[in-house]
Amino acid sequence: MLVTRLDIRNLRCVTEASLRPVAGLNLITGENGAGKTSLLEGLHLMAYGRSFRGRVRDGLVRSGQPALEVFVEWQEQQGARVRRAGLQHGGAEWQGRLDGAEVAQLGELCAALAVVSFEPGSHALVSGGGEPRRRFVDWGLFHVEPEFLPYWRRYSRALKQRNALLKSGAGGRQLDAWDTELAESGETLTRRRQEYLERLQPQVQAVAADLVPSLGRAWLDFQPGWRRQELSLADALLLVRQRDLQSGFTSVGPHRADWRIGYAARPGQEPLSRGQAKLTALSCLLAQAEDYAAQRGEWPVMALDDLASELDRRHQLGVLRRLRAGQAQVFMTGTEPPVGLGDEIAPDAVFHVELGQVSVLGAVATAANTL
Repeated sequence: MLVTRLDIRNLRCVTEASLRPVAGLNLITGENGAGKTSLLEGLHLMAYGRSFRGRVRDGLVRSGQPALEVFVEWQEQQGARVRRAGLQHGGAEWQGRLDGAEVAQLGELCAALAVVSFEPGSHALVSGGGEPRRRFVDWGLFHVEPEFLPYWRRYSRALKQRNALLKSGAGGRQLDAWDTELAESGETLTRRRQEYLERLQPQVQAVAADLVPSLGRAWLDFQPGWRRQELSLADALLLVRQRDLQSGFTSVGPHRADWRIGYAARPGQEPLSRGQAKLTALSCLLAQAEDYAAQRGEWPVMALDDLASELDRRHQLGVLRRLRAGQAQVFMTGTEPPVGLGDEIAPDAVFHVELGQVSVLGAVATAANTL
């Protein structure tokens, strides 16, 4: 994928900004608080329906404004198809358009544009709770296996209905029916997640061997959300029904699934240091991007926020070499050009953000890039 235009209005400190990125590496510099991260947030918002720093209603809309606006234009399949998407979001209500037509579900926009983001909080993928790891797996399946989404929606609907019955204290045939629906969709969902992680493992091993070789060979361990080796999901739901009726929520199933990454050099699974967790998370994200490219025939857009503060020069170069080899379009921010950039890897375009305004510093400057 190749983003050719990014317009943002009323997102945090940015009143109005327009960016015309190029293929390859787009470096965005600026002082802290200038708005450079907000550009990546806008791109991420279009691709995920939320910022990597939280929900829209949690301060994403510029103070005093009713809504933010994001417009993205990009090319697919090496320029064979041009797509356009627009999103207006006020936190509680939103409106979106894709290729000129209104969209009924935010997921339609998210399915169209693929962005993989690495930012200062990405270590939570490894060291945080299970929710970001479930989202990680589901993102990969969402974009490379079209038949996954109906099963995910089916399971989510069944889970919502079952929890409503549990909270009301109802049982009997109604609960039996939703148990059956939950079990059927949940077994399929779980199988797809396990297969995805099994396919991803060799790529994670290859990237981790490059970024964190001292930890040894990496492996992924899938935890389905119930004792799957002993029980079917239908049997597990029946076994915990009385407990679930008392608590008012479903205690087993794919919504409780998780996975973890282990290393041969850490057999006791001691906690990773913060730096190791960041490199491990980045290994998983790069592996996911490489898998997307292998399955779809084109790379997702890569967004790297403040890479220089997260990685030393050697690791910066290792990441950028992999992305260069794959010909991914990269957006990278920093208060100044990262030390990893130099004669070997130079940016293809350099932009500067000051007080929410974007200007072009590189040779690709055009009137359209300057506000």
